[in-house]
Amino acid sequence: MALTKQATSGKYQHSGTSAKSRFGLPLSSLILGVLSFVGMMISIWMIFLYAPTDAIQGQPQRIFYFHVPMAWIGMLGFIVLTIAGIVYLCTRDERWDWVARASAEVGAVFLTLALILGSIWGKTTWGTWWTWDPKLTTALILWFIYVGYNMLRSYMGYTESSARAGAVFAIVGVIDVPIIYEATNWWRTLHPPAQVGVAGALPNTVVATLLVSLTTFTLLYSFLMVQLYHLQKLQTHIQRLREQGS
Repeated sequence: MALTKQATSGKYQHSGTSAKSRFGLPLSSLILGVLSFVGMMISIWMIFLYAPTDAIQGQPQRIFYFHVPMAWIGMLGFIVLTIAGIVYLCTRDERWDWVARASAEVGAVFLTLALILGSIWGKTTWGTWWTWDPKLTTALILWFIYVGYNMLRSYMGYTESSARAGAVFAIVGVIDVPIIYEATNWWRTLHPPAQVGVAGALPNTVVATLLVSLTTFTLLYSFLMVQLYHLQKLQTHIQRLREQGS
């Protein structure tokens, strides 16, 4: 008992958390998991059966419904990571650092998948696996920023200095996110403008399928965030117990 109290008595912690709420998964995990599963089933049906086959690109165009939501989560994840880092700097509440770490891991995975799917789609559409298109280049830069952030946090461990360094790193790196979004408006790019669906250039069935897919992947992101948040919490407490025992 004394060991546990001592291990959670530093600045880099939050108090008043019971053992059950500290280590147990909340009901939100079940709700988000069910919603993600149902949404994924609906999305798959809409992508492969409801949405029309593109007259020019054919079946490979359906990658669009996976690529765009994954790229969106890649950017959203870094925005959440940055906001959590800023709040941590203001409050020194380690729960926000757990949010930042979790979002960094989920966002990096989704952005990696977005780049891979984009390369496959690009090969069928543009005839090349990769081109230094402004949107692709800035997305790749964000991927390297993600990798750098995760390497930094892994190297520095679960400490206050690690949390502060990660927050500052994220604040600098988030500048790339609006650049990715506006790349099609600022430079000549192979990608269509981000507002193309809103402008009515896409059929309603395509827009509806994309919106459902975006919602589903956002729910999946939220579900994975909850899981990784609790994992970060457990890893923090385990590290402290090891430090106290050594």
